Amino acid sequence: MTGIRPEHRNLVNGRVHLSEYDPKWPYLFRRESDRAHAALGDRVLLFEHVGSTAVPGLAAKPCLDLLLVVADSADEPAYLPDLEAAGYSLVIREPHWYEHRLLKGPNVNLNLHVLTDGCVEVERMRALRDRLIADADARERYEAHKRELAERTWDRIQDYAQAKSEVIEEILAAAGAPGPDADHGGGGEHADPAES
Repeated sequence: MTGIRPEHRNLVNGRVHLSEYDPKWPYLFRRESDRAHAALGDRVLLFEHVGSTAVPGLAAKPCLDLLLVVADSADEPAYLPDLEAAGYSLVIREPHWYEHRLLKGPNVNLNLHVLTDGCVEVERMRALRDRLIADADARERYEAHKRELAERTWDRIQDYAQAKSEVIEEILAAAGAPGPDADHGGGGEHADPAES
């Protein structure tokens, strides 16, 4: 993948590649959790596997979506140097969208989403994962939609992510999850969310 910017690794010749569920994904999550906890200690308020790779049986981009919650994601000096020393690299900074930061890992294709404790998007990421695990109909509908979108050609991975928004919002509404905060995330463009 030489020459491809890390945030664009999941788009090959304009297409999104979906893989069948891989039982090694939970193992890779645990390994990254250990790495993050070793780097940050008790500054890790929450570290969870989110997105499609966290849902057994669901096809996904072979890219782990990981959620790291810290006291204040805008306070980069409090966590970023230690994550960089552990091999992660910051690829996206979004102060306008929940102070979201996106990092890539050293040897696993992953999106490490860093958000602030109490951020509504934390609950939305977890609610989507949990609903997809618990609700076979939602899981099947979501996978069918993703497979349909994977047949298209995209200029940016963000366009693919945005094209899933309507189905994701329907699933989240059925789960009783909070809606996006209009002041921070309602409808604007942002990095590939944890919805592989």
